[in-house]
Amino acid sequence: MLAQLISTKGDRTIRITDDVTVVGRRPEVCDLVIPSDSISKIHSVISKTDGLLFVRDLGSTNGTRVNGQRVTRGALLPGDELAFASVKFKVHLGPSDDSDGDLVGHGDRTEMLPAFPSLQEEFDEDSVADIPSVEDSN
Repeated sequence: MLAQLISTKGDRTIRITDDVTVVGRRPEVCDLVIPSDSISKIHSVISKTDGLLFVRDLGSTNGTRVNGQRVTRGALLPGDELAFASVKFKVHLGPSDDSDGDLVGHGDRTEMLPAFPSLQEEFDEDSVADIPSVEDSN
């Protein structure tokens, strides 16, 4: 899954590649560093799992907002506006652009395998005739 945060100013696109991304202004601790005084040292965390993005505010002073609403945690959908204090991004989610084989495309087919092929040979019509039916037991 391709997950990106695109600055609403259009000057920055950030690709979210890790399952957990710590956001803040402290470079020793944060994966995504936003050098602004309005951003807390450790502001929030973005989690990527099963094709979804989640955000959680870590008690920041100026808050984390999704579509203008201050949140402590929440799911992110494509096109959502995500703001760390006054720094705003648009959320972009889509299929991965690399060919690592994780995605199943329209051209892929499920291979059909016969179930228990060795048992099928053992049960031919002659052996089935030897099994008494429910009607014979009366």
